[in-house]
Amino acid sequence: MPKNKTIQVQNIPIAVSTDGGHDFICLTDMANAKEGESRAADIIKNWLRNRYTLEFLGTWEQMHNPDFKVVEFDHFKMQAGLPSFVLSVSEWIEKTNAKGMTVKKGKYGGTYAHVDIAFEFGSAISASFKLYLIKEFQRLKEDENNRLQLTWNLHRTLSKINYQIHTDAIKEHIIPDILSKEQAAQVYASEADVLNVALFGKTAKQWQTENPDAEGNMRDQATIEQLLVLANLESLNAEFIKMKLLQTDRLIKLNQTAITQLKAILGRPQIKKLI
Repeated sequence: MPKNKTIQVQNIPIAVSTDGGHDFICLTDMANAKEGESRAADIIKNWLRNRYTLEFLGTWEQMHNPDFKVVEFDHFKMQAGLPSFVLSVSEWIEKTNAKGMTVKKGKYGGTYAHVDIAFEFGSAISASFKLYLIKEFQRLKEDENNRLQLTWNLHRTLSKINYQIHTDAIKEHIIPDILSKEQAAQVYASEADVLNVALFGKTAKQWQTENPDAEGNMRDQATIEQLLVLANLESLNAEFIKMKLLQTDRLIKLNQTAITQLKAILGRPQIKKLI
């Protein structure tokens, strides 16, 4: 078993393990930051029984794990949210052949998850904890890569999984089956600009017109705070779409959320230490 490394997130030691070239972060250590060691297992279980969490995990597995058992996943998803529904990490792994999470025994025992999933679990702790976790993990990777003169690019990784869930929700709840691929692409572009306007105050085209010499697009130029909020907005918009809210109503709610979250993040004096 690979030797663990440790990062310090708000004075809490968090174990990081590498397996098959992929990094896994200890969710048990993360949960301890919220309630203490005696409650860590319950925090993970409560997070796992949430319907959105299962949709997130199922999407991740289908993107990365060809052996994932979709039928069993659908069975769990149908039960999610019911008062009687309880699901452990071990059961999730055993029944669906999931690869994104693992349970380890021994000195460095606990529940571990791929960094994509661990970052999402960070939201169950707090928005600020999630941001500090990402920043400390970034520092760890930069330290590892300095010897090889490599750089670890954080841009877009915060939202890539949430964006998959977001586009899946658009396809399922907005785009009729009879639309062509070209028509569907137009709808996706429209929904992407809902997030752009909610967070940046302008569409992608407007930004490009104002910044003709800039490299990439507006999201490539975003700050880490904006990327964090963007990831949250993508998840929230997916839920709004499933609730069949009008696009105009969703835009107002998303804009209000963006303002609130950015104020909360930028209002902390400690945030300057992360930039």
